[in-house]
Amino acid sequence: MAVMILMFYPWAITRLLKLALRDLNFINKLSMNVLEKYFRENNGRLIHKWAHYFDIYDRHFARFRDKEITILEIGVSHGGSLQMWKNYFGDKAKIYGIDINPKCKELEEENIKIYIGSQSDRKFLKEIISSIPPLDILIDDGGHTMHQQIVSYEELFGHVKDGGVYLCEDIHTSYWLRFGGGHKRRGTFIEYSKNFIDYLNAWYSEQNSLKAGKFTEYVDSVHYYDSILVIEKKKREKPVNERTGNISFIIPEQNLSIAAKITAKINRIILTFINKILRFFRLGGFIWR
Repeated sequence: MAVMILMFYPWAITRLLKLALRDLNFINKLSMNVLEKYFRENNGRLIHKWAHYFDIYDRHFARFRDKEITILEIGVSHGGSLQMWKNYFGDKAKIYGIDINPKCKELEEENIKIYIGSQSDRKFLKEIISSIPPLDILIDDGGHTMHQQIVSYEELFGHVKDGGVYLCEDIHTSYWLRFGGGHKRRGTFIEYSKNFIDYLNAWYSEQNSLKAGKFTEYVDSVHYYDSILVIEKKKREKPVNERTGNISFIIPEQNLSIAAKITAKINRIILTFINKILRFFRLGGFIWR
């Protein structure tokens, strides 16, 4: 009996491990979104993506599925991602691609049109704008150099619709030397895009160096992820703050004597003057209420 158990034991363990692994793979598939599932099961044209991108795509793109939309992806490569978008968004989507490789033109198919040219060529990008409808989604997965990413944003972002999405991926190249990157290096796309945070909040600026512009008025949110920047466009009105309800207690400053109020006002004038000088030189200031 002992011999039979010893002979059976390794087989049983192996069988149980195989069943557990199969169940684990099944659970993993259930947790995948549609895009990742397509990627994992892809036997068609080559797709090259970082594994954590799919959840980001789905978070910002899901609301566009099965709708009449226009998509432009910079960087066709072997054409696999264009087919992935076609599968994800459905037959109503019109998909355009840009690539510098003339062979990519051969990858066109129904609802997928490809333009050949450089994403850093401003004249070429202007021609693209005049050739395609306004965009619901713009994806920059092109050459990933600093100049390419900045030029493509400057020329094409304005062609994204109100309610549309701009997504630039692989922005980690801003830290890679061969792409022109470096930590806090001037001219990188990361450093360039940090200005978007200021533009988004420009309505609150007290300085002439930062004033509300089109970005302030037409961008609803800016999202930074590992290697990805997403900008969601939406027409906004100047923010207002409001109050409702009843006060709970009297704030001490509201119950000061006249002399104390005058003293507080003089102090505020002096501190304001000092802080304006410090702000001009971009130095830390004094905080007061």
